[in-house]
Amino acid sequence: MHLTDLRWPDVAALPKSTPVVFPVAALEQHGHHLPLYTDSFLLGEIVRRTEARLRDRVLFAPLQWLGNSDHHIDFPGTISAPPRLYLDLLIGLAENFLRHGFQRLVFLNGHGGNDVPGRQVVFELRQRYRTRKDLLLLFATYWNLGSEPSPGFQQSEMGHACEWETSMILRLAPHLVGNHQEAKPVSPTVSFHPAARGWITRDRSEVGHIGMPHAATAEKGEILFERFAGDATRFLEQVLAWDGASWA
Repeated sequence: MHLTDLRWPDVAALPKSTPVVFPVAALEQHGHHLPLYTDSFLLGEIVRRTEARLRDRVLFAPLQWLGNSDHHIDFPGTISAPPRLYLDLLIGLAENFLRHGFQRLVFLNGHGGNDVPGRQVVFELRQRYRTRKDLLLLFATYWNLGSEPSPGFQQSEMGHACEWETSMILRLAPHLVGNHQEAKPVSPTVSFHPAARGWITRDRSEVGHIGMPHAATAEKGEILFERFAGDATRFLEQVLAWDGASWA
């Protein structure tokens, strides 16, 4: 069910064990061939498919399109909340529903740049409410929920404006896709493992994409949407089944 469709007495009447999902994405550059709203388009479709499977068992807040995209800010059109501001924004969203008595809060993420601050958000919230034994505070990125890469894909993991994202936009809104067939493959930069390097997007890609957008098809996009919606559904079913202690 969608928060936007309810009246406040409807929300008040919900069991406080109802999971509340905050979809969080971004509005940022996606190379020369994909729209700025790509991350939000994609997460919105995954939420739509997931909500259709779970219905009144899970409450979905409206998608938050403002993300932590400072690393993309060199590319015009990108809109970003600086990291500390973004942390406080998500903490505030969660605290609204903690005040309303809800106990299972989930941030479902669709933008890689939100991952580090999102994890920090649930860490800080847990410290703030450390005496509570009934809270489940989670942050999860949809492409990290368990599916293995499918045969026929050239990429084995998510990139940026890559084969995966381009395929999904081709499935969802093909009229918004530029000439992806002419986009040259851009490999990820050298890893500094075990250290973590501070970087901006231009350190990794001058054109703004990372991966193989030329390999994208709408058929691959449908496979990915179904895979990710299935992952999100199974994950939220785990949240529903949480008994306050174990995690199966």
